[in-house]
Amino acid sequence: MGRSIDIDDLTVYQRAISIGAKIWAEVVKWQWEDRKMVGHQVVRSADSIAANLAEGFGRFHFKENRHFCYYARGSLFETLTWISKARDRALISAEKCDELNQDLKALQHLLNRYIASIGK
Repeated sequence: MGRSIDIDDLTVYQRAISIGAKIWAEVVKWQWEDRKMVGHQVVRSADSIAANLAEGFGRFHFKENRHFCYYARGSLFETLTWISKARDRALISAEKCDELNQDLKALQHLLNRYIASIGK
């Protein structure tokens, strides 16, 4: 009998968790008001990427899994927007913004590949 795959085995999920942790590590350094106004949004959207991947994975149905992956992709794009806003409001450096954007773009590529593979 073959081994069943676990969500933690998926590279796309591992990367989503890692990016959420990176963003959290930045946001906790901010002043209270910045965390409340922008930080809450960027952490929520970043964490939503992994959360939606997990929810879809747990549905055990290809169509539903794909549906939640689309939500994850939407959260990824929302996170890109909040990272840009954080840079524009001088909450993170341009270098940190570029680093996070590169991480998110790499995750987007993995996510698109994962979506294409569901059900095949």
